[in-house]
Amino acid sequence: MNKSVVKSINIEENFDEAVKSATELFFNGGVFIYPTDTIYGFGGNPFNDEVLRKITRIKGKPDWKRYIHLVGSVEILLKYVEIKSEKFYDFLLNIWPNPVSVVMKLNEQTRDILGAETAAFRIPNNRFCLKLLNEIKMPLISTSVNRSGKEPMNDPVMIIQEFGKEVDAVFYSDKKSFFKASTVIDLSDDEPKLIREGKIKFSEIIKNFK
Repeated sequence: MNKSVVKSINIEENFDEAVKSATELFFNGGVFIYPTDTIYGFGGNPFNDEVLRKITRIKGKPDWKRYIHLVGSVEILLKYVEIKSEKFYDFLLNIWPNPVSVVMKLNEQTRDILGAETAAFRIPNNRFCLKLLNEIKMPLISTSVNRSGKEPMNDPVMIIQEFGKEVDAVFYSDKKSFFKASTVIDLSDDEPKLIREGKIKFSEIIKNFK
């Protein structure tokens, strides 16, 4: 891989090293690129203002509040959001882990920190992500690897050529399965609403809301 990036690690060949390195970068204010259960994403700590500014600068996208956050469990999610009822809780348990991102109302403390009323969350169906999330026990930013207005990039070689000098590490996979973004639904009101249909059809997701 290109040496213009501080670190580039194949997660299949060096899984434990990749998780350890990504964990350290997360807590030290780093920004990295990594594979998810959908497409490659920029990652970092959503509660670190410098991380947010850096990702915003790289992407050229001013609205950082729209970034998706990956979490390792519903229990961790509960530290940051308001869940209306047991029905909503069961719904989340039924649909995750999967490439389905859910917009939810933040609790008061998180609203104050992020300066937003809502945010999107997902428990990803991806071994590397879940192991990393289990280590950090916090939300992890996940936003597509592209400049604003451009198509998301999913080829590790092209990603490193384009962004290698602007991030602290690239974690990549040889598997060619990261091509479609997650389905995004809004759960901040009484009923789930479709925002963007991705890998999983909304008609299939809504069957779990009983």
